[in-house]
Amino acid sequence: MENKQVGYILVGIAALLIVIVLIFQSALKEVVAATCTAPDHAVYCPMNAGINQQTYLALGIVGLLILIGLILIFTKPKEKIIIKKVKEKKKKLDLSSLDSKEKEVVKILEKENGTIFQAELMEKLGAGKVGITRLLDKLEAKQIIERKRRGMNNIVVLRS
Repeated sequence: MENKQVGYILVGIAALLIVIVLIFQSALKEVVAATCTAPDHAVYCPMNAGINQQTYLALGIVGLLILIGLILIFTKPKEKIIIKKVKEKKKKLDLSSLDSKEKEVVKILEKENGTIFQAELMEKLGAGKVGITRLLDKLEAKQIIERKRRGMNNIVVLRS
């Protein structure tokens, strides 16, 4: 449900509550007029003060509801930003200029949906830190992969 609709509902409920409060106040005043034994009971009866306080409190709460309803009606909701990811056509990588280890890295990346942690790649290839770094440096120079730093780890991303 939109904010504007909620605002209208709140204002409608508040209007209904005003009617109920005023009806209840008049009924209480009739009861007080009939039961108050003080002289000049219409003005001085202590129960009248209590009725008025209750009425003002109820109308204050209803006023707050109306204020919230009006704010909801007249404020513009934040615009939703919808980002549609357009499927890009993956261009076929030219693997002819790569050596066997480089081809193996590309195949592993394709199996892993284009991303893998460098440490995991190192395990899969059975290579050491220096060897994997040099291998990835070559692939990065050929613009086949890209390394992104994530904390203490690198993520290897296959460029499309």
